[in-house]
Amino acid sequence: MSIKYPVYQPSLNGNEKKYVQECMDSTWISSKGKFINQFENEFSKFTGIKHSVAVSNGTVALHVALLALGIGKGDEVIVPTFTYIASVNAITYTGAKPIFVDSDPITWQIDTQKIEGKISKNTKAIMAVHIYGHPCEMDFIKKIADTHKLFIIEDCAEGIGAYYRGKHVGQFGDISTFSFFGNKTITTGEGGMVCTNKKDLSDLAIRLKGQGLAKNREYFHDMIGYNYRMTNICAAIGCAQLEQVITIIDKKENVVKNYIDELKNLPVEYHRQTGDVKHSYWMFTILVKSESERTKLRKHLAENGIDTRPTFNPVHTMPMYKTKEQFKVAEDLGKRGINLPSYPDLKEKDIKFITDKIRKFYNE
Repeated sequence: MSIKYPVYQPSLNGNEKKYVQECMDSTWISSKGKFINQFENEFSKFTGIKHSVAVSNGTVALHVALLALGIGKGDEVIVPTFTYIASVNAITYTGAKPIFVDSDPITWQIDTQKIEGKISKNTKAIMAVHIYGHPCEMDFIKKIADTHKLFIIEDCAEGIGAYYRGKHVGQFGDISTFSFFGNKTITTGEGGMVCTNKKDLSDLAIRLKGQGLAKNREYFHDMIGYNYRMTNICAAIGCAQLEQVITIIDKKENVVKNYIDELKNLPVEYHRQTGDVKHSYWMFTILVKSESERTKLRKHLAENGIDTRPTFNPVHTMPMYKTKEQFKVAEDLGKRGINLPSYPDLKEKDIKFITDKIRKFYNE
């Protein structure tokens, strides 16, 4: 059966086509053009972070952020194992070593109680990844970082619209990153942002993404850099998306409310908002009883035109990062979790259809 309900699709209901056409008409389609700075400035206003630097995707945003902090060979970066692999790959790109930490069983975020036990003389930073849009316990992480003089990188790829104690995620670390891939809350197709309140880090990020170009000197490069620039076309889409970001977030909140209402009395758990936070629910995720049950339920839903995704496989289980150390909570989350269709334009009747199929699975 063909897929009727994809796990995600972007909401492109604003000025996206108009602004892209403006790029085409102006011929500014590469990494120069008015939409780049406009997107950066508007994103800073939305997040409350002073400086935003647009880049080509969320993974290179992480790479640039780590390089800007001077992280490299011989350094260690603490990171949750329950995350998308880009978080860990970016650490490896720099020559540094990822040091894995298990997840909190309630929030699914990095277990702050287990961070200090992972700190060594080589530890340079903690990467706080706001998994599925639920903020990490940033006050505790900041306290640890301050005590041990460590940097904090916030990976906010899934955290657009997420708040910790009234502040948008990304404001708490030395530097933070966002992703605008097609399945993110707002999208540029491919794209990312490096954000910081520190001008020196922002200036360095600009140079790193632009081939290490020296300031105030044309075609002179005084450091090794990369071609990590965002195109004006992508930024144009981003500007249109930011114009409707509040509407998109509100729609996603309604999706979550409808799921919670419809899943009552079913033998599944869902990723709950915990503490003084606002969970952005990038994905609405449930846990079933076992890995085998997950396989059967996903098959049942697929047969009814409903696309799903498994939760992330913990990175320490993958061949290039394999370790004998066990991370029981992360491994459990990776085996039992299902991301349900979570896009903002999902209607109440659609969610009722999806949850009725889940109910039917358990009643058969």
